[in-house]
Order: sequence, then structure tokens, then C-alpha cells
Amino acid sequence: MRNLTVVTEFILLGIPETEGLETALSFLFSSLYLCTLLGNVLILTTIISSSRLHVPMYFFLGNLSIFDLGFSSTTAPEMLFYLSGNSHTISYAGCVSQLFFYHFLGCTECFLYTVMACDRFVAICFPLRYTVIMNHRVCSILATGTWMGGCVHAIVLTSLTFQLPYCGSNKVGYYFCDIPAVLPLACEDTSLVQRVSLTNVGLLSLICLFLILFSYTCIGISISKIRSAEGRQRAFSTCSAHITAVLCAYGPVIIIYLQPNPSPLLGAIVQILNNLVTPTLNPLIYSLRNKDVKSALKNVFSKRSFTLKNK
Repeated sequence: MRNLTVVTEFILLGIPETEGLETALSFLFSSLYLCTLLGNVLILTTIISSSRLHVPMYFFLGNLSIFDLGFSSTTAPEMLFYLSGNSHTISYAGCVSQLFFYHFLGCTECFLYTVMACDRFVAICFPLRYTVIMNHRVCSILATGTWMGGCVHAIVLTSLTFQLPYCGSNKVGYYFCDIPAVLPLACEDTSLVQRVSLTNVGLLSLICLFLILFSYTCIGISISKIRSAEGRQRAFSTCSAHITAVLCAYGPVIIIYLQPNPSPLLGAIVQILNNLVTPTLNPLIYSLRNKDVKSALKNVFSKRSFTLKNK
């Protein structure tokens, strides 16, 4: 018989190798988080309020804005709380919730970028049948499928991770509860969870990335067959924002999960890029490189200023 204490809370040790930088990091991450919230709320409001943007491409962009709001809010508030000098403690249930929503939204991101690539594939390769193929029912099913698939994925990983007993140290050597940081604290063999998480996260990301690359290969072939330079430019401009967003999103995932022994500091930096910087960049990427979004944003601001003047 061993005298073991069941863990009821965890202590987040924070970002590795950043002792003494808490004030500067708190200011930096608060600014990024605020920009994420403002930018994505603005994009979402613009899409909802502009009838011109009620098409499949912007329907999925609205879903991406909702995702960015949720994904950044999964880790940022807790991190900003303890960077401000408060307690590093997180409850057991809070740790479970954080891990669940992180993987739920992360998987949803992979599915959503894949669906957006398929939408661009249909729009460019089958332009005359686009509205028939990507009708409201199909878009709703695809959007629902991305969120449901992410939920199932997260349920599997979270249940496997926390069915293990945690009865020793409660110090998580990271700034939020993720599987690689929590598993070393378990009191039993974790090899099954490690294999499942590697397969689910790594393989799923690679499959989605392969489908995206396949879609854009077909799109590139179709664009090359367009005779006019203006037509090629217009077709490419509808895809460039999505390509940029995919590169920003998949780069961190590949670096983190496909390296055998990444350094803790590098892993933390890449995670922060994925959690805070990418959700901040997405509104800029889609608004600055998209004429329809820029026009709708101008209309939103002009209506707002007109309303304020009348008041």
C-alpha cells in the first residue's frame, strides 16, 4: 500500500525560461488578445450585416472568426491572470476543460481550413455549378460537421488523458494544460494515450493538409488554363488569403507535433504564435486582401458614423 494523494488542482509553471519578463509579456499578450477579439468581432459583424457577403466563402470565414475568438480565449485569460501576479493554480476541472477546448477548437480549425479549400476548389474548377454544389444545405452540413468532428476528437483525447490517475506532483511545466505537459504527472503507464494523441493530432493534421494541397494543386492547374491575365489574377486573389492563413496555422502544428524532441521554449513560442498571433492576423489577412470585405467594412463604418451624427 502506498500513501498517495489524489490531485485536485494543478500549478501552471508558465512559459519556460521567461522569469522576470512577466510584466512585458503581460502587456504584449494583452495587446494581441485585445486585437484578436476586436478584429474577429468586426469581421463577424461585417459578414452578418452585409447581404453581399452571404455566400459560402464568407459563411466559412464567419465560422473561422468564431473559432479564432474561442481558440485564443482558451489559453489567454488564464495566462494573463498569472502573468499579472496572481495565482498559478488551476482546478482539476479547469485543466480538463482547457485541454478539451484546446483540442476541440484545434481540430475544428483543421477541418474548417480543409472545407474552405474545397469551397475554393469548387468555385474555380466548377464556376458554373458552384451555387448548385455549394448550396445552403451543403454549407450548413459541412460547417456542422467541422464542429462535431472537432468535438468527437477532443472527447476521445480528453477522456483518455484524464482517465489516468493523477496522484503525485501537480506542477504542469507549461503555461496551459496540454497533453504533453499533463501526461508526465500521471501515476500509470501513458504509452496508449501518447500513441493515440500522436495519431489523432499528427495524422489528422497531415490528412487535412494533404487535402488542402490537393485542392490547391487542382486550382493551380485550372488557373493556368485561364487565358486572360486579369482572369488569372482574379482567380488567384480569391485564394491567396486562405493560402496565407493555412501557412500561418499549419506551420506551428507541424513544428510542435512532428519534432521528436523540441525544446520547451521553442514549443511555447510556437504555441503562442498559434494561439494568439494567428487569430490576430486572420482578420487582417482576409480584410486587406479582399475587396468585398474591405467594401463591406467601409459600409459598416459609414453607417455607424451616420447613426452617430443623427443622434
